[in-house]
Amino acid sequence: MSTAAAFVAPTIDWAYLVPVIVVLGAGVLGVLVEAFVPDRHRRAVQVVLALGALVGALTTIVLLWGDVQELNGIQVLGGSLVIDPFGLALQGIVVVLALLATLVIADRTSTGQDAFAPTAAAVPGSAYEDLARRRGLEQTEVFPLVLFAVGGMMIFPATGDLLTMFVALEVLSLPLYVLTALARRRRLLSQEASFKYFLLGAFASAIFIFGVALVYGFAGSVRIAEVRAALLDGGGLDGMTGLVLLGLVMVLAGLLFKVGAAPFHSWTPDVYQGAPTPITGFMAACTKAAAFGALVRVLYLIGSALPPDLQEKLVVALWVVAILTMVVGSVIGVIQTDMKRLLAYSSIAHAGFLLVALVGFGELSGFGVRAVVFYLLAYGLATVGAFAVVTLVRERSPQPQAATESPVLAAVGTGGTAGSAAAAGPAAAGAGDLHAPDGGAILGEATHLTEWAGLGKRSPWLAGAFALFLLSMAGIPLTAGFIAKFTAFGAAVAVGAWPLALIGVLASAVSVFFYVRIIVLMFFTPSPSSAAGGVGEEGRENAGGGPAAASALAALTTRVTVVRSEGFTTVAIVICVTGVVLLGVLPSSVLDLALEAAKFRP
Repeated sequence: MSTAAAFVAPTIDWAYLVPVIVVLGAGVLGVLVEAFVPDRHRRAVQVVLALGALVGALTTIVLLWGDVQELNGIQVLGGSLVIDPFGLALQGIVVVLALLATLVIADRTSTGQDAFAPTAAAVPGSAYEDLARRRGLEQTEVFPLVLFAVGGMMIFPATGDLLTMFVALEVLSLPLYVLTALARRRRLLSQEASFKYFLLGAFASAIFIFGVALVYGFAGSVRIAEVRAALLDGGGLDGMTGLVLLGLVMVLAGLLFKVGAAPFHSWTPDVYQGAPTPITGFMAACTKAAAFGALVRVLYLIGSALPPDLQEKLVVALWVVAILTMVVGSVIGVIQTDMKRLLAYSSIAHAGFLLVALVGFGELSGFGVRAVVFYLLAYGLATVGAFAVVTLVRERSPQPQAATESPVLAAVGTGGTAGSAAAAGPAAAGAGDLHAPDGGAILGEATHLTEWAGLGKRSPWLAGAFALFLLSMAGIPLTAGFIAKFTAFGAAVAVGAWPLALIGVLASAVSVFFYVRIIVLMFFTPSPSSAAGGVGEEGRENAGGGPAAASALAALTTRVTVVRSEGFTTVAIVICVTGVVLLGVLPSSVLDLALEAAKFRP
């Protein structure tokens, strides 16, 4: 009875929770829409609901910015959430990038097909799946799943205790595991990617919560402010220094997994390649922004409170992870031949560049945080735009009879090589996808690099936009990526970590190679179809196998085309292009806002 009488209900400032409530509430409404809205209206309602919720959340974030700046943050739900300038800024970035990614997710080709399997629970290549595809069934559950993931991402960087951070980690991760398995084509590859993501994510979550338990064993609390106070007070550190350092390292390991930093990066290439391309762009931009927000909060509030000797060890570990991440992402990215895997290794390299800005967390200067906030926005715009372009560049079978193989073959996947999708059967071709004038069927995304040759001549505006995104990722001047890398490396130099900044510059120079290689392919290399067309039947016979082999080669030959869609993806690409250019040419106002966001409330 005394315990019940001593309980005091926390005062909840609901106004500061409105952005999260709007997104998660819309996700719940989306589930009800699936149950009660008729099939023919369901998709339209889900799209409007998802986009409206994200616009509403962004509007409330803008309206709250002035009050949060004036109060320098406020604790909500008894301190479980801390709505301070940094947390609100990260929420804004996540919502902006999620809004653009949702436009790409909602887009469909002119035949009404999206990027998602008609029945996610069906066995890949089964007759049931083929029947569902031919009847035009749709997975509109994608939209509430995206909203739930966005809700978790919004909570993640604004958490005031490590237990709430773990809950937010699971809320954002579980929908992503499901979304990764929903690809319309290459179904087994998609499901394999989902299983890898889930399995490795479960290990990372276990490591994270084990670290939280160790930190609790030292401080007697999971509240970040109380852990920081216990470290600054120094009481009880005797004999427990290894405990708190090990716990903090395990917590950081769980967060480094989500950002795709080495050596926790192994899931990134496989998941990025296997997931539906719109979901890949959503994960690459939004998950990285949310996870880096949580990482910054833990480093700057708990890591900076460590005793000097422990802090030095943590800085050394951060140096090692940053260098390894930059080297792995840049060097292995050079040898990639699949576009989505190449962008995955690019994402790993960018995680390393972001870590460079955080090595001075003990100085509490704010310049490292400013660099991270600006970098996440610049990188997110380029990434969402790049994957949006990838969704429009498709393989096209010149012969309709090429799509008559067993659907089981299609379920195995094509691996992204030219021509293989044409032989993959109706499940890969879509069994009803858009048909070209010559009777060929539009297949999956053309992800092999050789298939992008000559794209600049066939679709110069699209290729130009993609080139701009690549140049921004490379850090070329007059793009957002240049300002982002300049501020990140500048923050490291300001705290004396110039060798790490130098390594970052060298790794960035290496990564320029594979970005420029794609641009050369698009604008200065003839397309494979035109090159193959000049070979002739005699040349195909001489290539080996005689007339039979030549006929098989002709059946497997694919060309590349840019598909027409409903226009959502085009809108997203235009906004991303505008953002990349403006952040590169006129970055001062955004940098000022990012510096204002570099304020924490323990």
